[in-house]
Amino acid sequence: MYLTHFGLQQLPFSITPDPDFFFVGNKRGEILEALIYSVVHGDGIIKVTGEVGCGKTMLCRMLERRLPSHIEVIYLVNPTLNHDQVIFTIAGELDLPIQGKRVDEVIRLLHSALITKHAAGKQVVLLIEEAQAMSMQTLEEIRLFSNLETAHYKLLQIVLFGQPELDDHLNVPSMRQLKERITNSFKLPPLTATTIPDYLMFRLRAAGYHGSDLFDEAAIKLINRVSQGIVRRISILADKSLLAAFADNAHSVGEAHVLAAIEDSEFSNTTAGAMRSPRRLVTAAIAVLLVGAAIWFAWLNHGPSQVQLGATKKAPATPVASKSTAAAPFVLVAEKAVTAPNSTSAAAAASAPTSTPLTSSTVVSPVSTAPTAATSNLPEPVNTLAVVKPPVTALTPKVEASALSPNSTNAAARLSLDERLKLSVNWLNSQANDAYSIQLGVIASSNQEDILRYLKKMESDLGLQQVQVYSAQKSNAAYFGVVLGSFSSRNEAVAMINMLSAQWDLQPQLRTIGGIKRELSADKSKEINSSK
Repeated sequence: MYLTHFGLQQLPFSITPDPDFFFVGNKRGEILEALIYSVVHGDGIIKVTGEVGCGKTMLCRMLERRLPSHIEVIYLVNPTLNHDQVIFTIAGELDLPIQGKRVDEVIRLLHSALITKHAAGKQVVLLIEEAQAMSMQTLEEIRLFSNLETAHYKLLQIVLFGQPELDDHLNVPSMRQLKERITNSFKLPPLTATTIPDYLMFRLRAAGYHGSDLFDEAAIKLINRVSQGIVRRISILADKSLLAAFADNAHSVGEAHVLAAIEDSEFSNTTAGAMRSPRRLVTAAIAVLLVGAAIWFAWLNHGPSQVQLGATKKAPATPVASKSTAAAPFVLVAEKAVTAPNSTSAAAAASAPTSTPLTSSTVVSPVSTAPTAATSNLPEPVNTLAVVKPPVTALTPKVEASALSPNSTNAAARLSLDERLKLSVNWLNSQANDAYSIQLGVIASSNQEDILRYLKKMESDLGLQQVQVYSAQKSNAAYFGVVLGSFSSRNEAVAMINMLSAQWDLQPQLRTIGGIKRELSADKSKEINSSK
């Protein structure tokens, strides 16, 4: 890479939201300070909007870092949850005993826990990312959370981060109650032409650069025109421009290097005009004039009947084959029906969206595409979600090495459920409490074959190689939790969740290793008390 060439200690323009690279220019610092003030003083619901790639996630990370220690932060990273799932997710993040509880019971538990924290001088703030993707019903549930209050203070602060479409949702008449509860609204603007040089130099300095201006004036102007001030685009173009300069053995970035970066980048059609340099526009115009002159010359010499402009008959379209035949689906049997296609082809299953996300009471069990002796006694599935298997290499998460050894696909296939449970317990005890894991599902079944078949489905069919299983209790009934790997940072876990959600009809949940351990410890305490 170009790090040594330019005297850098790390990549300066990574698009990962690292708080060490937070740029305070162009009102970003002022917005952050206003957010901190609003949260500390309990100012109801707060809204932050901005275009895709403008830095909302970075601002969210900075808010978490800068809040006082007495404020506890809860993240809601999956905007597709329904209103019931939101309640269970928030309560779960607060480590409340929600197993086997009804929604109203969980709300009472949540209210009581917030009052207890308030009495101890604590505050709780809920940070919701991608709020524009939430359904109207879920947004309404969020509003009801703002009713949890004492006579003088809000018990739960709420900060909504979303794209401009969030404002469109809030302008719907049915959302006027939520809109009225928003006491502070901030809009994150794109960077201006005058602040882009400061942004580039700030990121370079933060990465260890000590030289003079690295990007010349022409390069900065071109980056400004193409990026339209969107921070993510600026970072992508700057990174690729540095790589082009390194390949050219240059020690500064010029217009030619930015042009090479543009050629290697993909932006929306709205910037297509800006991405063409004036030199290329002139070339294209000359080409059009030449073609027009040739057509005019042919018309003069042969008459209009001899000049054919693209009159070739269009060949019939060739059907495009499906990328994959339907892989063996797995069934999600829920207390609430999940609308999904019951199709035998992967293409049909992929084309029909799931209308209702899974609830917290979801029961997960695997089946094959055709009934067999092993599956004939399983309950009738409510819905079948066909899973198209993508390349395994695209789904390899960055996980701790200790999560890799016990669960290679070949070795795991030969283990009994008891052996799998013991290995997973040993693995769980070896992980740090502040590490993250991903909850893939919950299996409510006493049939060991059902559980092993589901684990095999996750490992072999979906290509996930760090699947762990643990046993717990829910309303005095055993269930088995299935989690994926150990992640040292929250960002890595969230990236994996987004990947799983995008490629399959899964709704994995972010968990902490400490939270899973506490869940198992609570079940063990109940078991000891019941035996006395």
